Amino acid sequence: MVGIFAVYFLLNEPGTAEAMHIMEGFLPVGWAVFWWLAFLPFFFLGVRKLTRMTRDNPELKLLLGLSGAFTFVLSALKMPSVTGSSSHPTGTGLGAVMLGPLPMSVTGSIVLLFQALLLAHGGITTLGANAFSMAVAGPFAGYAAYKLVMKLGNREKLAVFCAAAVADLMTYVVTSIQLAVAFPSADGGVLASMVKFGGIFAVTQIPLAVSEGLLTVLLWNWLKAYSSQELSLLKRGARGGNTL
Repeated sequence: MVGIFAVYFLLNEPGTAEAMHIMEGFLPVGWAVFWWLAFLPFFFLGVRKLTRMTRDNPELKLLLGLSGAFTFVLSALKMPSVTGSSSHPTGTGLGAVMLGPLPMSVTGSIVLLFQALLLAHGGITTLGANAFSMAVAGPFAGYAAYKLVMKLGNREKLAVFCAAAVADLMTYVVTSIQLAVAFPSADGGVLASMVKFGGIFAVTQIPLAVSEGLLTVLLWNWLKAYSSQELSLLKRGARGGNTL
């Protein structure tokens, strides 16, 4: 794991943030406060869920740490997009599948906090908006996609792929909405602005979502091969972490 972080810092040194994370001070104060208030209930519910999970099954701390590290590394990899912006994977789909979407509201927000403080990705005032899109909307959408595919055909690998890809795409859909309502277009209003922001993100984010889905399936296969005992804990009783 140390090697992964070493490679990241060598290849992606901190710079001016122009990534999907909305930068510090970019949102009007009213919208910044609104998204903080929208995010906090999920965070507190996630803390309660994580506390119960780790108390009942301390072995799950390994998977919790893995999901957090996976999210940190993927979401910190900036990739150039059009108009000078950049995009990145999110890495939240794996944790949503393993632990459920509520725990990811905690781990995802911690990742975003570290990135804001250490890497200049995002910011503190915009942490509520960034966390709502990447740590709440993305994991819930990914979890729903996973459950739907499993219910329709019980195809686990496809379900994991869909969870990762959908979580990634939903994060950018919500980010586009957040930017659109804060900065509506003079011609066309919120809808036109949302299409503009969404179109910019889509150029790089659709292929990134597919790539993230494939990578997540590979990691899932590795987990099944080498951490099957921990994964089995998630399926016992009330399905431990694999619930809301």
